[in-house]
Amino acid sequence: MMGGALWGQSALPASTGGQTNPSAAQGTTTVPVPGAHSRYQPNRFSRRAELTYGLVWGVDSLGVKWTESGEIIRFTYRVVDANKAQALNDKKADPALIDPRAGVRLVVPQLEKVGQLRQSSTPIAGKVYWMAFSNKGRKVKRGDHVNLVIGNFHADGLVVD
Repeated sequence: MMGGALWGQSALPASTGGQTNPSAAQGTTTVPVPGAHSRYQPNRFSRRAELTYGLVWGVDSLGVKWTESGEIIRFTYRVVDANKAQALNDKKADPALIDPRAGVRLVVPQLEKVGQLRQSSTPIAGKVYWMAFSNKGRKVKRGDHVNLVIGNFHADGLVVD
């Protein structure tokens, strides 16, 4: 190499004969470690909240996705304790997705031949469940922080992907 370094590589002095010298490596750039925290990937919610969802409600891996060109917002969760997670699958509880920024409260639509767009069967540990919210007018956008309410269950500050 002439007169410099490529990104991620440092120019070695000619006296090293191409061998790396740990003391000469000071000042080299660091390479990101896979799985390390990055300022470009915000945390979805705090570790404490994640533990609470698992211990109190029996669910983890909460996710909110903007789908079908934004007409549908899909909420997913994985059941870790079937007994505790029954509250989320309760047919009597009406789920709502609230976006304070947009000032809207989305509901799960009831279709004539299909019924509600949500899974309400008895939960099984290890399975992923979903429910779809109608986002008519595309008021909820990607990146919005939303709150999900199903009976007594509240998940606040979920980020729409």
